[in-house]
Amino acid sequence: MGIKSKKSGFFSNADSQKTLHQNLEFTATEQYKLLRANLSFTLPEDKECPIVGVTSAMRGEGKSTTAVNLSYVLAESGKKVLLIDGDLRIPSIAKKMRIDGNVGLTDLLRGGETVQMSNFKSLYYNNWYIMPSGPLPPNPSELLGSRRMENVLKTLSSNFDYIILDLPPVNIVSDALTVSKYIDGMIVVVREDYTEKKELETCFRQLKLSDVNVLGCVINESKNGKGSYSKYRYKKYYKYYKTYGDAVKK
Repeated sequence: MGIKSKKSGFFSNADSQKTLHQNLEFTATEQYKLLRANLSFTLPEDKECPIVGVTSAMRGEGKSTTAVNLSYVLAESGKKVLLIDGDLRIPSIAKKMRIDGNVGLTDLLRGGETVQMSNFKSLYYNNWYIMPSGPLPPNPSELLGSRRMENVLKTLSSNFDYIILDLPPVNIVSDALTVSKYIDGMIVVVREDYTEKKELETCFRQLKLSDVNVLGCVINESKNGKGSYSKYRYKKYYKYYKTYGDAVKK
């Protein structure tokens, strides 16, 4: 299993406009670099391999795209990075990246000792690995919150500098909250003029009740000065230093 090269149709036209550092506009790439830099300030200094979850309140807010691009720029900086599709209900990483999704996280959670990590190495960087969800299980929440998941993450973290975990929306299923006890922090993706205020309030309320370490918010698809929509055009699209209280007030 491997990732196809760009020459063989790595991405669809729609994906290529918003996924991966070199396919984005200059201002977008700068914001992902800023997001990468801010992680170093918000995560514990003594943590050898931070595990960062990426979630949202609702579907369609761009969390998976954010997870892909964040893991990419981290790998670009020389870090050894593993991107995991932790959405065991409606996974999208394999489809977005056009890789084989038949083997992945669920195989490890089921005791797949024969799974080879070399199968997940990308063709963009030797230090960037992408693990799909694998076969969809009947009990995703239980699997993500299991002791097996904890052991898998511990084992994987010994071989990487960062692990980025793409998770389902908080308000739809409990999966992100269930696995939060095994991660070091959560990034919440918010899509302007799409995410409803009540949904966002509910999301942060649940994160707070579960004692999740919210690292900040990524604001996606903000309006530009002319009132039209343009993805990743201004810094405020990826305004990272926001407490969950500030985000709810907006």
